[in-house]
Amino acid sequence: MRIRKKRNGLRQSLAVFRYSGRAISLVWTTSRSLTIIFASLTVLAGLLPAAIAYIGKLIVDAVVSTSYSTPQNLPYNSDFVNNYRPLIYVGLEAIAVALLAASQRGLTVCQSLLRMLLGQRVNVLILEKALTLDLTQFEDSEFYDKLTNARREASIRPLSLVNRTFGLVQSALSLVTYGVLLVKFSFWAVLMLILAAMPAFFAETKFAGEAFRLFSWRAPETRQQHYLETLLAREDFAKEVKLYQLGDMLLERYHSLFNRLYAEDRDLTLRRGWWGYLLSLLSTLAFYMAYAWIVVETVLSRISLGDMTMYLTVFRQGQSTFSSALTSIGGMYEDNLYLSNLYEFLEEEVPKPKGKATKGLKPKDGIRFENVSFTYPGSLQPALKNISLHLKPGEKLAIVGENGSGKTTLIKLLTQLYTPDSGRILLDGLDLQEWDVDVLRRRIGVIFQNFVRYQFTVGENIGVGDVDYLEDKNRWTTAAQRGMALPFIEHLPDKFQTQLGKWFRDGQELSGGQWQKIALARAFMRTHADILVLDEPTSAMDPQAEFDIFNHFRSLTKNQMVFLISHRFSTVRMADKIVVIEAGEVVEQGTHEELLQAQKRYATLFSLQAAGYQ
Repeated sequence: MRIRKKRNGLRQSLAVFRYSGRAISLVWTTSRSLTIIFASLTVLAGLLPAAIAYIGKLIVDAVVSTSYSTPQNLPYNSDFVNNYRPLIYVGLEAIAVALLAASQRGLTVCQSLLRMLLGQRVNVLILEKALTLDLTQFEDSEFYDKLTNARREASIRPLSLVNRTFGLVQSALSLVTYGVLLVKFSFWAVLMLILAAMPAFFAETKFAGEAFRLFSWRAPETRQQHYLETLLAREDFAKEVKLYQLGDMLLERYHSLFNRLYAEDRDLTLRRGWWGYLLSLLSTLAFYMAYAWIVVETVLSRISLGDMTMYLTVFRQGQSTFSSALTSIGGMYEDNLYLSNLYEFLEEEVPKPKGKATKGLKPKDGIRFENVSFTYPGSLQPALKNISLHLKPGEKLAIVGENGSGKTTLIKLLTQLYTPDSGRILLDGLDLQEWDVDVLRRRIGVIFQNFVRYQFTVGENIGVGDVDYLEDKNRWTTAAQRGMALPFIEHLPDKFQTQLGKWFRDGQELSGGQWQKIALARAFMRTHADILVLDEPTSAMDPQAEFDIFNHFRSLTKNQMVFLISHRFSTVRMADKIVVIEAGEVVEQGTHEELLQAQKRYATLFSLQAAGYQ
């Protein structure tokens, strides 16, 4: 049993290095030329230190040899090579040192360039993956933790791993050449060199694992920190934070959270530093034992003065290089742990859309909901239960209900942001699951109640409604006119080129009603969309402006199917059909007049709202 556990532990330890090859492949595909240069300079930097140490030995031996062969009372030796051999070796060492400095500088340059390219590449991979994910994944807190862990340090860890991998290769080359030189002195010196560095390596690997576990466990707290920073430093929250005097409370929470995280980090850092220092003393002790041994051997004339110089240099550098190699391995272990977060996110399973249809079976049938039910992940109560309704081409359907009744959920199902748990939704006689999702969404223009206020220009804010025509100025104008936004746009400083929002220079802020008109114009960018979805599109407008917009709106959408969610019955009554939803179920449907005559829930709500205007 113990043997099996040890084997499993070894497998797990080795498995964590599986990302090293992928990281190198990532760097290779990012820039092949820089990777080749990086590898070549690594080999050069690995071989030169031993060569420099050996040339140093030759210099000392040549100086000693020349001084003994030329007594002071004799004329200078006429042998040119022997006389100038120490200087020749000095010149060779200078060339080797210059080459080593050039290779190290080249490695620094390569690392800087690769850091920029690789950081961009990894961020793009994360963003590309995010585009493939379902809305349910974005609404899952555990998934957000995974996304947070992937994004933190994701841009530096692949390059760090590659740097350490190449560093390990460099150290290995140096150690081989050092070993060849040192083993001539004593095999036991080589063994002492290796054993002295091992305890520090095991301790560093242990602490690296602890640091990673802290990093992974604290993803929710880190997100909370970022959220508190956003509340305190974003203009869209500043009003309420100031008016409700929330600043001190939010700052106190921020301090409290930081102090808790800092206490954990401080404990780990102190333990890591203390044990690192104690275990490094072993390496120092081993070096001075070897130092004494080499000095004794020199005094006894068993090795030359040049040998002594070389062995001391090789042992000191070999010890440092071997420690660096073990540190690289420990660092690679740590980097692999962090990269596991990145690759787990990139390998997150995404349901692939099965539909490929671009046309329906019954082009004149419109949209049908047949016994559609849906429950949000993690919720016990269904958001929609057995919804059935039919909207023909050109018809306008209004959806009425209290907040939380399921109105917006119905729209999310229609737009394929979610998939029904049971029942089906048909478009032109074909289940939505069989439609190509891109074709389907091109047929739909949507304004959600919490539409995005892009920090773009006015034209781009409208143009995002149809990204294929994002820069089409003629479409901007037409869409703005249809959304009744053109009059106020004409009065902005740079008209359609006016920067909106306050994040960037010269940005202009709009009123809530003006933003909603921009959003309406955005929906009209899709000139080929035959389905329009309006979720509280005029909630920030006064009743007169809303009435004018919907009179105008009806004339523009004669041939389009419209889903309208609104709490204002003056708007709702213009629809061809009205559906009343309560607790996720359709409780009434019909025209405005039919529902009033029925004297049920709709009539009650209409009377209550009408009384408020009397």
